[in-house]
Amino acid sequence: MGGIARATRSFGGAAVLALALALAACGGGSGGSSTGSYGFPQVAQDDKAEITVWVDADRSTAVDAFKKANPDVAIKVVTYDGSANGSNSFRTKMQLFDRAGSGWPDVVFSSQNNDAAWASQKSNGKQAFAAVLSGGLVPKATLDGFTPGALAPCTVQGKVYCLRNDLAQVVFWYDKSLLTKFGYPVPTTWEEYQALGEKVAREHPGYLVGTVGDAFAPEIYFWSGKCQANGITGPTSVTVNTDTAECKRVAAMLDTLIKNGTTPNVSVFTPEFVKKYTGKVLVMPGPAWYAGAIFNNPQSLNVPKGQLGVAAPLAWPGDAAVTGNVGGGTWFISSHSKNLKAAEKFAEFVTTADDYQVNLAPGYPAFAAAGDKWIKKQESSGYYATDLQSIVKAGTEIWDGWGYGTFSQEAIWAKTMTPAIAGGKSLVDMLPQWETAIKNQAQVNGYTVQ
Repeated sequence: MGGIARATRSFGGAAVLALALALAACGGGSGGSSTGSYGFPQVAQDDKAEITVWVDADRSTAVDAFKKANPDVAIKVVTYDGSANGSNSFRTKMQLFDRAGSGWPDVVFSSQNNDAAWASQKSNGKQAFAAVLSGGLVPKATLDGFTPGALAPCTVQGKVYCLRNDLAQVVFWYDKSLLTKFGYPVPTTWEEYQALGEKVAREHPGYLVGTVGDAFAPEIYFWSGKCQANGITGPTSVTVNTDTAECKRVAAMLDTLIKNGTTPNVSVFTPEFVKKYTGKVLVMPGPAWYAGAIFNNPQSLNVPKGQLGVAAPLAWPGDAAVTGNVGGGTWFISSHSKNLKAAEKFAEFVTTADDYQVNLAPGYPAFAAAGDKWIKKQESSGYYATDLQSIVKAGTEIWDGWGYGTFSQEAIWAKTMTPAIAGGKSLVDMLPQWETAIKNQAQVNGYTVQ
C-alpha cells in the first residue's frame, strides 16, 4: 500500500502484540534440538538447484521481474489459486507432500494472512513447512525494513516465518467526478454512508456504493465495525460473539443496501461486475490494493485519470474510525528447500525490490522504503483525484479485536453467508448461524471457544 516517516504507517502497539499472540499456535514451530544454522532442520544444499515457486496469476509479473533481474537463477513456476477466498489449497497440498515425503515447492505465495499459524508447526510429527526467516536466512536489516507491524501475521512465538507482500487496510474509495455531478458529499461515518446508499437507490438506481459478493466482505464491513466474530485471544483460544450491537448495526446496514440494490451480491473479480458496473461505482469501501487491482486496471473498472479519490476509513457514531485488513499476501520459503540461497533471494526480491514493488505492484508495499516510493509514484502520475495519505494513515487504524487463527473466516463466510445473501435472507437473522459456523470451525481446529 514519499518522504513519509515510517512511524506514520505503523500499526498500533496493541495490535502488533495481539496479532503476534494470535499466531502463537500450539507448539514451538519447526525447530527442535537438531537444527541447522538458521534454526530449522535443513537438507543438503545445492546453490545451483532449480527452485520451484508457487504463485497466483496476479503475481506472475513479480516472477517476470525476478527472472529479468536474475537470469542466472533456475526457476520453475507453478500457478495455483493462492488459497484465495479461504480455499485452504496451500495447506491441503503441503499436507499431501508431507505424507509423500517429497514434492514441496521452494517458495509459495498465499493471499491469506493466517497461514503462518499452521505452516510454522509440525504436522503429524513431520517437519514444519515454513522456514524460520529470522534466524539468519533473511538479513535482519531486511526484516527491520518492513513497515512496523507488517510482519505481525508472519510472527509466531517471536520468530518470523513469512514476508508480507503488501498492506491491505480498508479505505474509502470514491469517484470524485460522479459525487460532484450528483451533488453528494463524501461520507465520513457509516450512518452517512448508509444514507448515501438509500439516496442513490432513489435518485440514481443502477449505481453502487459497495459489494458483498466476495468472501472477504466480512473483513471490509464487520472487522471495520468492531464485530467480535474473530477475537483470537491466545494461542488456541477465540472469542466469538455476533450477538452484539456492533455486529447487528453492520448487518442491518448491509441488509438495507443489499435490498435496495446499491450493494449487490457480486464479486469484484467477475466479468459480470465489470460489464454491469463500469462507470457506475459511486463509492466503495475496500482494501488499499483495490487501487491497481480494480480501479486503475484496464481489465477491470478502468476508472479514467483524475476521477478516483480515496478517503479515510469510516467511523461509527461514538467510535474512532478503525479498519479491517483484507489479505495483503504472504511469501513463504520451504524448510525443505535444497537451495535456500536462491529461495531467499527470490522472496526478498519480490517483497522489497523496486523493480516489482514500486514499478509493477498494484497495492501498497509492506516494505517501508518501497511503500514510500510507491506513494510518490502513484501521486506523481496524476491519476488520482486526491492525495493518498488516507491509505498511509489507515495502516495505523487496523482494529486489533480480529485475529489470525488457523481457520479461514473467508471460507466460513463463503459457505454460510454468501448462499444466504443469494437466497434473500437477512444478515441480521443469519448472525446466530454465522456464529455457530465460526465456533464449529474453530473447535475443529483445536481452539477453545469463549
